[in-house]
Amino acid sequence: MDTNFSAQATAPFVNILEVGARDGLQNEAEIVSTANKLGLITRMVDAGVKRMEVASFVHPARVPQMADAEAVIAGLPDRDDISYIGLCLNKRGVLRGLATREGNRRGIDEAGCVIVASDTFGQKNQGQTIKQGIRENREMIRFARAEGLKAQVTISAAFGCPFEGAAKPETIFHIVEELAAENPLEITLADTIGVGVPAQVTDLFGRLREILPDHITMRAHFHDTRNTGIANAWAAVQAGVQTLDSSLGGLGGCPFAPNATGNIATEDLVNLLDRSGIEHDLDLRKAISTNQWFAGVLDRPLPSLVARAEA
Repeated sequence: MDTNFSAQATAPFVNILEVGARDGLQNEAEIVSTANKLGLITRMVDAGVKRMEVASFVHPARVPQMADAEAVIAGLPDRDDISYIGLCLNKRGVLRGLATREGNRRGIDEAGCVIVASDTFGQKNQGQTIKQGIRENREMIRFARAEGLKAQVTISAAFGCPFEGAAKPETIFHIVEELAAENPLEITLADTIGVGVPAQVTDLFGRLREILPDHITMRAHFHDTRNTGIANAWAAVQAGVQTLDSSLGGLGGCPFAPNATGNIATEDLVNLLDRSGIEHDLDLRKAISTNQWFAGVLDRPLPSLVARAEA
């Protein structure tokens, strides 16, 4: 491996994609009201967020927290400079996403498609093997793009699976090559259960960078389950990743992965980038203020370390 690769690739600007309203809340046992979800979204838009996951189109029996997806989307701030994302696990999800745009409604801007790099986890998460997921996601991306909806795809459990163990790089890159053929907006590698380490991040994204054409960008999604999330984020920045996911306060987790705790905290990521001289769009003070407000909504402190230190 070229030892100078990281220094040469470091992204001069990082887009922060806020996932708090979707991934951050989906594991919460107590249902957060539509009004408070919109309050979270509005405050993070005011803090500078330009892309945001706002809902997922899943059956409410599977993820009750997302039962009000359409109501949340109907109340979104109508801002031309914001891109709103709805998570779609199958073609039905894309159809629901398209329905939010009917008439004169704003609706979502992007369909966030998902495939799991594990047959066992994929069947538990969305009832698909890898082979089935490739076929479904290719159709979803093609269909969404044909209907005028941007489409991007996340490869979940790309760093490890709670049921099958370590992910195989050859499996990840087989999925990448299949889905890149449909020209998604970007491809995300997600550490769904927080087992990744920086060396793994550097290797996987270094190889991904070589495979992808220039018009398909790289995105990273890290969980902090084993306290490596922020270190992994920095490794991703050094590998040239253009977009990083984070969640207000470090909220989150996957309902279908045992002990999969929160995402990296938006406040912690902003602090890292600020102090490392990497440009981005967010205002740390406003993010911390939103953290304090939402801690009151949930009636408990949020996990973000920077928000606690800077309060």
